[in-house]
Amino acid sequence: MYALLAAGPDSTTAAVQLRNDDGTPASAARTVSRAQLPQTVRELEDAHRPRWVWDRAGNWYPQLLEGSVRVEKCHDLALCQNLLLFSEFAAATGYAGQATPLPPETMAPIAASAPTGQDSLFDAPAAANAPQAWGLDSVFRELSAQKLAVNSATHPSRLTLLLIAESAGALVAAEMQHAGIPWREQLHRRLLQDLLGPEPAGHTRPDKLEAMAVELRAALNAPSLNPDSPQDLIKALHRAGIDAKSTRSWELMEFKHPAIEPLLAYRKLSRLFTTNGWNWLEQWVHDDRFHAEYVVGGVVSGRWASKGGGAMQIPAQIRGAAVADPGYTFVVADAAQLEPRVLAALAQDSAMAAAGQDGAGHNKDLYAGIAAQGFGGDRSMAKIALLGAIYGATTGESGRLVPQLARMYPRALNYVEEAARAGERGERVSTYLGRSTPPVSPEWLAGQRSTTADEQRRAEAAARSRGRFTRNFVVQGTAAEWALCWLAELRRRLRALPGPSPAAGAGRAAGAEMVLFLHDEVMVHAPLEQAEEVTRIMHESSRRATELIFGRIPLEFPVNVTVVQCYADAK
Repeated sequence: MYALLAAGPDSTTAAVQLRNDDGTPASAARTVSRAQLPQTVRELEDAHRPRWVWDRAGNWYPQLLEGSVRVEKCHDLALCQNLLLFSEFAAATGYAGQATPLPPETMAPIAASAPTGQDSLFDAPAAANAPQAWGLDSVFRELSAQKLAVNSATHPSRLTLLLIAESAGALVAAEMQHAGIPWREQLHRRLLQDLLGPEPAGHTRPDKLEAMAVELRAALNAPSLNPDSPQDLIKALHRAGIDAKSTRSWELMEFKHPAIEPLLAYRKLSRLFTTNGWNWLEQWVHDDRFHAEYVVGGVVSGRWASKGGGAMQIPAQIRGAAVADPGYTFVVADAAQLEPRVLAALAQDSAMAAAGQDGAGHNKDLYAGIAAQGFGGDRSMAKIALLGAIYGATTGESGRLVPQLARMYPRALNYVEEAARAGERGERVSTYLGRSTPPVSPEWLAGQRSTTADEQRRAEAAARSRGRFTRNFVVQGTAAEWALCWLAELRRRLRALPGPSPAAGAGRAAGAEMVLFLHDEVMVHAPLEQAEEVTRIMHESSRRATELIFGRIPLEFPVNVTVVQCYADAK
């Protein structure tokens, strides 16, 4: 059963209607005030457990969470539309001509802050022209078009799983933002003072950072240098005889000069000051919680991004401020060698799969297994070779080692090579469940038809670059799908756990809940007495995610689980 949810006749109301799976009405549409909406949703959720269908989870779910209402499942029309518009699986269904323009996220009842340069690469082209009135009829029309597209797709079961997982991700993202990561402001301030010195006034540099800037100016003989200005810095480097083409750390490390070490140290602390310093605390930490804003599918491969707060890049220097509540603990899990295992499954490379298991069929370190099979037991060489194959390395150590890997695992290497060649030809490639790369631009195609020698060199470079992108896309994107299925299954099982006992301590009255997700890592804030059960659920959910996507295969996707009081201790 579906429950359609849309805007009402005015900004203070919402419209709700139950529909059967075949689309026929199961109840009359009714209009309720926004204030009444959480109670209405709670009643329908308790009575029917429907799949909620709305334009965007971000437009509705935050308000429900504020009202202490959580739903079991949803269909996020915006996320699903973005997938279907680009998916090769749905290319022949005619969906692109039937999709209904969606209202923008700024129409949210509880408005989210505006994106800060991290927009989704899959935003629907028609969204900017969406009508202001987007009621139940629009919701049902778009849902019907999406269901028809999936049923007519080349791989309907895979595409169905992708839409379900992506929509579940929208619920997880909203719930994690609502719950927040337990974060101790005083600990954070102490860490900042130890690293940077006392909190500065205004926008001045902290004492320790300014002292490092003075040292750097002396090392570069540039007394007026502003080390935070890339333009000033590159000029000072050149005057000092450091012929760097950019100020990227990896490039600077190639030079031998007394200024390089203090420069890298300055930049590391400067980044901490600007991205996770005192201003960050004021903006993102409230009531001992860090409330990040997640963007589901915010990266073209399907990985998540963050609108603000930097939840996808919490530096090690401040993780000591993330401490569980009294009576609670963190259960942290990360998938072991996720992308290489995904490649083995995609390519159905039994030899590579066997490298990840011992003689008894138990999981073992995949890199170590590959090293034992062909790199003289050198795990680091095996890892460099395999990541080089996935990311398209052709030079350096990776380029030297990849041919050996190709001889060992031809099926796996052919899989990513075919994706790369398709990308170079301007073709689209897809993940296992059906997320596809956007089509190439007319400018890219025009560049490939160039005739002069200089233009041809640029065209070949552009083709190689796209080939590296598509090579990695099929692996990274499928790994993101596995992680989504893991999240969805973990959420389902955590919801079934009982709430905390009265002995749980002075923490908030919440049971085990996810509070952080980072590509292949999940952190659950759980009552102490449930830590063992949550650990078991972490492992079971990973096995279920593998089965959901690939079926029963002779390869597992193990997760490493640690139970800690402080996030810094999980690494």
